[in-house]
Amino acid sequence: MSTTVRSDSYLTLHYRVTALDGEEFLSTFDMSPATLQMGSGQLAENLENVLLGLNAGEHYVFELEPEQAFGVHNERLVERIARNGLPAGMELKENSVVEFTAPNGATFAGFLRELDETSALFDFNHPMAGKPIRFEVKIIGIM
Repeated sequence: MSTTVRSDSYLTLHYRVTALDGEEFLSTFDMSPATLQMGSGQLAENLENVLLGLNAGEHYVFELEPEQAFGVHNERLVERIARNGLPAGMELKENSVVEFTAPNGATFAGFLRELDETSALFDFNHPMAGKPIRFEVKIIGIM
């Protein structure tokens, strides 16, 4: 049983991601703790990097710039798609997240920013991209 987080550790932890103004994006503190295998993609790579070297049984709070968190907002990931190019029956509602299936079967999500008669404007950036965040973590156990 290791006492510090390594790149191949299996962790039990609580974590919370909020905007700096306190708006909560994700939290496990009011649920049972999360378990994750480092390096498996369950947590964003940048957030995993912050965990490296942390000790079991401790509570940490980090303030991260966008580059250290979910990346900067990339305008190339904002795309206008013709409505007739979208899957039939897809539910379209402004300011909602829409899930797509890629040809290889992987799913990815886009935020529907605006909708008109002929097209939809999607943002495929992570919802927290471009924002500084507060990342709070309590490492419960390391295997």
